[in-house]
Amino acid sequence: MKTLVVAQQKGGVGKTSSIVHLAFDFLERGLRVAVIDLDTQGNASFTLHDFNSDYSASQMFDQNGDDLRKWFLDLPDGPLMRLIASDAVLANMEKRSLTDAAMVFKQNITALADSGFDVVLIDTAPALGVSLAAALYAADCVMSPIELEAYSIQGIKKMLTTIANVRKLNTKLKFLGMVASKVDARNPRHVRHQDELKAAYPQLMIPGSIGLRSSIADALASGVPVWKIKKTAARKATLEVRALAAYVYEKMEIIQ
Repeated sequence: MKTLVVAQQKGGVGKTSSIVHLAFDFLERGLRVAVIDLDTQGNASFTLHDFNSDYSASQMFDQNGDDLRKWFLDLPDGPLMRLIASDAVLANMEKRSLTDAAMVFKQNITALADSGFDVVLIDTAPALGVSLAAALYAADCVMSPIELEAYSIQGIKKMLTTIANVRKLNTKLKFLGMVASKVDARNPRHVRHQDELKAAYPQLMIPGSIGLRSSIADALASGVPVWKIKKTAARKATLEVRALAAYVYEKMEIIQ
């Protein structure tokens, strides 16, 4: 089993959209997918509510792995998706010891592997806190969507520092890179910022980008991937998110 964290220390950059579309794409590839929503805003939980397992995200820090194994004991065979949804108790995470939280969370990630999942996708809050740090300590990979605006670019610098610090303890953590999100190709500022990022981080920019497209917002609101939206404008968005999913799938080296 492989675990991916989608993280950025700035909100509104496309983390949830990335998680949701990776989950739908991986499901269609025949994978058994677990999605953990660690963001108290619960946007991924809203979009993926049809896949809710009724096991809450805070339980990943409160209950040991045996409880989770029992919860997912009778899963059906074949491809599936299960959501471990955001809940109100996550708001109290900053009162926890990072050491304890990271240890219990990692035990539960192992329990998800024991339960037969192929991949775990983790959405995170837009700030460095206990839940994000615990997720990074347990993950195999991390990816960072980035909006082509000044505040988001400032956030990625902090995110790269955080990842570098975590890798001192979680040496297996692989940074898949940054993906430009909500890109308006008609906006000269976006074009300039994208060129600057490619020049500054040539090895860290994921090929391609995700445009600023209303069809993606429509999909998230409807609980479906963008390729299920019956609009001509959704075709371009579908090509972009499918390309991102193919890239992530390859780089994560998921074995079915």
